[in-house]
Amino acid sequence: MSVARRRSAKLRIGSAILALAVAGCASDDVPTGGDPGARPLPEGYTCQSVRAELNKLDSQGARNAVDAASSGKKLSPQAQAQADRYNQLLNYYLGGRCHV
Repeated sequence: MSVARRRSAKLRIGSAILALAVAGCASDDVPTGGDPGARPLPEGYTCQSVRAELNKLDSQGARNAVDAASSGKKLSPQAQAQADRYNQLLNYYLGGRCHV
């Protein structure tokens, strides 16, 4: 292979790599690691209704169940359901930016 042909092949490969890199940087589908923004609350929920239910679960001791579950303790089905509901509501509340 002649020197000119090798140089031309290297140039084509380099150009292809550069084009792919630029295309990847320009893609809108690439996660940037930035803040995704607030998620909409499920139908029928408001920040106030979610907060009210969280307060009600707090008064019933749901945080203790959440703490116990997160530390690996076995919970009764009722306590596990309460902890799961609390976590679900907390995700709605924080994801919906109700705390801001």
